[in-house]
Amino acid sequence: MDSINREQEEENHKDLQNAEAGKKIRELADKASTCFFGTGIKTGKPLTVRPMAVQKLDDAGNLWFLSANDSHKNQDIAEDNHVQLLFQGSTHSDFLSLYGRATISTDKALIKELWEPILKTWFTEGEDDPRITVIKVETIEGYYWDNKHGDAVAFLKMAAGAVMGKTMDDSIEGKLTV
Repeated sequence: MDSINREQEEENHKDLQNAEAGKKIRELADKASTCFFGTGIKTGKPLTVRPMAVQKLDDAGNLWFLSANDSHKNQDIAEDNHVQLLFQGSTHSDFLSLYGRATISTDKALIKELWEPILKTWFTEGEDDPRITVIKVETIEGYYWDNKHGDAVAFLKMAAGAVMGKTMDDSIEGKLTV
């Protein structure tokens, strides 16, 4: 445990598995709705990262994105399908890091399901644009940092801790295994 965690008076570490992990992934990813999508995990070079909007996610920790077939991201996934997704839902909580495997599909029914009119900015021919692909990320593992009772309670605990000279934050963190 980190030294700061030894100063905690409350439990602040809880690993989550299976359905509970999937539920936490959904909760935190929904709050952010976008993430930094990293590729090139196993290259030994700096991670290539770009912002991406999550189009769909399920309780099993799977996430879907729309991407162009000629993008660097799709090319990176073709070379190494291991990806890292980084989420930040608010300034002081709702942090999520997911590691998973990405697959690329051209399933027209799935594209139609995930389509939103704003996406015409990138896919000018609409949902029938031949460049559209679906990226599905299957989570292998993750880690989260959150607070237990919301930002207001977390702030009050931090303020009280500062006054009393104690570590009293409302944080909770742990490994996610789906």
